[in-house]
Amino acid sequence: MINPKLLRSDLDFVADNLAKRGYVLDKNKLRLLEVSRKELQIKVEQLRQQRNKISKSIGKNKGKGLDISEIKKDVDNVSASLINEESKLKQVNENLDRLTQDLPNLLHESVPQGKDDSSNKLHTEWGSPKTFSFDPLDHVELAEGLGLIDLEGASKLSGSRFAVLRNDLAMLHRALAQFMIDIHTLEHGYEEMYLPYLVNSQTLFGTGQLPKFKQDLFFVDGEKDLALIPTAEVPLTNLLRDKIVKAENLPMKLVAHTPCFRSEAGSYGKDTRGMIRQHQFDKVELVQIVKPEDSYNALDELLSHAEIILRKLNLPYRVVTLCSGDTGFSASKTFDIEVWLPSQNCFREISSCSNCEDFQSRRIKARWKNLEMQKPELVHTLNGSGVAVGRALIAILENYQNEDGTITIPDILRPYMKNREIISTN
Repeated sequence: MINPKLLRSDLDFVADNLAKRGYVLDKNKLRLLEVSRKELQIKVEQLRQQRNKISKSIGKNKGKGLDISEIKKDVDNVSASLINEESKLKQVNENLDRLTQDLPNLLHESVPQGKDDSSNKLHTEWGSPKTFSFDPLDHVELAEGLGLIDLEGASKLSGSRFAVLRNDLAMLHRALAQFMIDIHTLEHGYEEMYLPYLVNSQTLFGTGQLPKFKQDLFFVDGEKDLALIPTAEVPLTNLLRDKIVKAENLPMKLVAHTPCFRSEAGSYGKDTRGMIRQHQFDKVELVQIVKPEDSYNALDELLSHAEIILRKLNLPYRVVTLCSGDTGFSASKTFDIEVWLPSQNCFREISSCSNCEDFQSRRIKARWKNLEMQKPELVHTLNGSGVAVGRALIAILENYQNEDGTITIPDILRPYMKNREIISTN
């Protein structure tokens, strides 16, 4: 959530910043609601004081044996007026909440301007796309040729956009996740977490999925207020909800391997073949909780941690800085890592690394004990994929394919694959 004080003190700045995203802020509506809120707040306070003053006089007059019937009528009248004004104030506050909760985060000044991904800026490149002496197959053709994927069976079980992986492909998928966790915990200093895959609405609100992106979630039918997680960022970040962290405990670096569940609302017909865009996919997620002054150094560090995974796998990739129109709702700045897919002859996203500054921490009331300021201060939250397991699997199949349809296992994954070198039908 955007700082309410900033909305009141410099609404034009907020509107101009949000306009870079293509978001049109209704300043007049916000100003009118704020004026009403102030006026009603003053009325409510005055009526409360008036009621308290009159109530005290009841006790004094009763003690003197005086008639208090008229005073009681005054109290009743004031109480009725107070209830009416409090109801109006509650309605105005609810309208303000609805409006401000739908506002995306403010963009960092370094974010390039643009309407969509065509305006994203190249940040870095690593590796060279492999050239093949044959026409490379896509991941579905490769996996089906090896008898290691069952899309038809998955469709019978669950419908479209699911996959069943068999034998060596299931092992490779598991190996990738374990490899990533090992690197992030042993080399990068993250604390591994095991998390619930179902979370409540308050948790989803905390990281910005609700109320705006409700259509992207899978909710559980019944009385319980639970939905499947769209990313481990949601429970990891919300572990700090309503907490004040000691300065010496920052930065906090957390990692988790979880399945992720997304309805992909509005993306039908796009990337539906194979495992590119599914309702269920696995991801190793990185979250950092830091002091505000450290958050952009932390973003660079988090990005490098995700990049190292692809470098160790020897997969060509590039990093792009997302432009204003392509930056996510909760993020102030985002880098996307895109891995090379030979079958598509292009780079495809495999990780997003974002600094949300205090946007999420304000929603979840996550603070740290700033002894210099003598009061708690909001932390900054960052998150990034380290990396998407399914996308990494696809990239290995396609980049490590051989002309005979076999797959060479990357050197670093062989200890996780019983020291085998090749995936084949044998």
